[in-house]
Amino acid sequence: MAAGGRQAGPRPDLGRYVVSRPIYSEAAFQEENEKRARLQPTLRERVQGACSCSRKKAFQITKSFFPVLEWLPKYRVKEWLVSDIISGVSTGLVATLQGLAFALLVAVPLGYGLYSAFFPLLTYFFLGTSRHLSVGPFPVVSLMVGSVVLSMAPDDKFYIRSSNATGLNKTLIDTVSRDAQRVVIASSLTFLVGIIQLVFGALQIGFIVRYLADPLVGGFTTAAAFQVFVSQLKIVLNVSTKNYNGILSIIYTLIEIFQRIGTTNIADLIAGLLTIFICMVVKEINDRFKHKIPVPIPIEVIVTIVATGISYAADLEKKYNAGIVKTIPRGFLPPEPPAVSMFSEMIAAAFSIAVVAYAIAVSVAKVYATKHDYPIDGNQEFIAYGISNVFAGAFSCFVATTALSRTAVQESTGGKTQVASMISAGIVLIAIVALGKLLEPLQKSVLAAVVIANLKGMFMQVFDVPRLWRQNKADALIWIFTCVASIILGLDLGLLAGLVFGLLTVVVRVQFPSWGGLGNIPGTDLYKKVKNYKTVVEPEGVKILRFSSPIFYANIDGLKSSLKSTVGFDAIRVHNKRLKALRMIQKLIKKGKLKATKNGIISDSGTTNEAFESDEDLDDPEDLKIPTKEVEIQVDWNSELPVKVNVPRVPIHSLIFDFGGVSFLDVVAVRTMRMIVKEFERIDVTVYIASCQDNIITKLEQCGFFDDNIRKDMFFLTVHDAVLYIQHEMMHRDIQDPIFEKISLMQESKEPIDFSETGKLDDELDAQEEAMRRLAS
Repeated sequence: MAAGGRQAGPRPDLGRYVVSRPIYSEAAFQEENEKRARLQPTLRERVQGACSCSRKKAFQITKSFFPVLEWLPKYRVKEWLVSDIISGVSTGLVATLQGLAFALLVAVPLGYGLYSAFFPLLTYFFLGTSRHLSVGPFPVVSLMVGSVVLSMAPDDKFYIRSSNATGLNKTLIDTVSRDAQRVVIASSLTFLVGIIQLVFGALQIGFIVRYLADPLVGGFTTAAAFQVFVSQLKIVLNVSTKNYNGILSIIYTLIEIFQRIGTTNIADLIAGLLTIFICMVVKEINDRFKHKIPVPIPIEVIVTIVATGISYAADLEKKYNAGIVKTIPRGFLPPEPPAVSMFSEMIAAAFSIAVVAYAIAVSVAKVYATKHDYPIDGNQEFIAYGISNVFAGAFSCFVATTALSRTAVQESTGGKTQVASMISAGIVLIAIVALGKLLEPLQKSVLAAVVIANLKGMFMQVFDVPRLWRQNKADALIWIFTCVASIILGLDLGLLAGLVFGLLTVVVRVQFPSWGGLGNIPGTDLYKKVKNYKTVVEPEGVKILRFSSPIFYANIDGLKSSLKSTVGFDAIRVHNKRLKALRMIQKLIKKGKLKATKNGIISDSGTTNEAFESDEDLDDPEDLKIPTKEVEIQVDWNSELPVKVNVPRVPIHSLIFDFGGVSFLDVVAVRTMRMIVKEFERIDVTVYIASCQDNIITKLEQCGFFDDNIRKDMFFLTVHDAVLYIQHEMMHRDIQDPIFEKISLMQESKEPIDFSETGKLDDELDAQEEAMRRLAS
């Protein structure tokens, strides 16, 4: 069996079809087929429509702002409630532990991680459009928040001097003041992120996430996972280092960790390594046997409970100097206003965090929405996360998005709606109010190990690079560049660098698009690239160029070079060479060395120029005395001329542009196309344009492309229409070279022929080309 279940074998006969219709130019088609009249509403009508209100419209607006009103009345209590309760309890246990663990990344006291796992759930329940997301801390976003916190409140600012009983002064860190300041910074940053997300949602610019391509997000999250790993490595080892921020901070941290590796706490190291090993093994079991295990094993919760019991029973802090949680505040803190004075210092980072948090959340939400067949409103998600973060920031939380592992637990354990999230919020609430004291003996290295164990999925993204390289090298380069830049420059600058690099790859791909000369597959109306198929035949005297890209100032040179490569000559050079040949012929005629007849140009000795073969013999020499105005001759520019000028041959009489892949033109492109048409018309090559979209023709009309010489008759619906029209014209047209008139005038007059009209046209084309180059540069 072949891929997709199709049987391999000879191609089945799908039948044939025959179409009989006229050859349609754009003008002929428009005459026979009237366009629909589009009535654009006036500004007044738009304002009236936007400001009008009815009961139905008001209810629809309310439901769009509060999606809970859409699904909650349809909630199937008997079918869904038990599943949501089971899912909520499982997710709540994981959320409690991850809240504590991710607080380490933000560099705030662990209890604030529980607040961050609780408050955002309350608002997202009413405002979110996803039914399966578990909202709360996420390691990448938490690390980005932590980098801002550490840069604005490093340990260096909180050194105090203290004297002991021996009278020696020591430099200590005022941890109380430091932690309080860091909480203010984290909560203020969260508040600002919420405001930015709310503004984005109100302005309906949820499309901004489209610029974060999958390769970019993959490279960024992998780099973030590496940064998270390094930040947690020192906690697993219980090695104290300085808090580095900015460019190469991760390198400096690694260097200092290895310099102080000798101070590793063995108890913390063993606990951390065991936790990582056990968590990863059990997670692998959960993945492999997920169809057989009704509920994933909550290994993080189990390990935490066991580790807390061991730490308490063995008194690891006193006996082995292990680092433990120590204190977790019980209950809630009153809401506090943000430190608005700090907004100016964190606005750039807040913008990056707002976009990244939204992108991660919406990406995960779309996966589960597609799986369970319900819609996701990107703009409403911006509003939901914005309000959630503003609300959470007032209660000393840090930025919330969604965690892949929590959401996977909520969905895999049977969660149907956000009711499961409210159940999980209840579990976190119990931990905040009653269970916090029980977790105080827990080693920090265990929490750090839990964080590291959850990074496995992100690190596995590295194996996507070979596949991307085979499929699309540009996407692979975006992944690699973003990952390396985020590691070296930091997450905020790395994301910006990756975004700029991704946009540059798009520009490069548009600037150097796919193009090629086309030929006909005999017996069909199909046209394929000549270089790709052996059976393709180019129509005689016709060149067809397909340019598969929008045409604008940046790729105009690409269009010109592809045109020269397709036709095999430069139209401007051909024209200039012909003018030079005419001037030399004029001189010879003035000297009497050449004469022009209907049979060609002959020398003064009466011998016929061999370059122009006669159609008939000259029976009567007196025919040479016929006035030259009555003699029509043809100059065969592809033959040898009686003057020493190498005029390039023009083996074609028609040129067709296939614009089926052109989505838009700018002003520079319209001017260039107009120049190209005129340049080829001067050397007797007629230009046609096929497969043009309606918006392209509209743009040409707006830019004054058409005149008495350039009309819509040169536009055809398909390439085959244009080819058939050209073949029909060639059969019924006597080809005559318009330059014979100038040669006749040369014989009659000894005065130089006025080439001013051509010179004006040359000047016009040169001026237009120079202006276009200035615009392009």
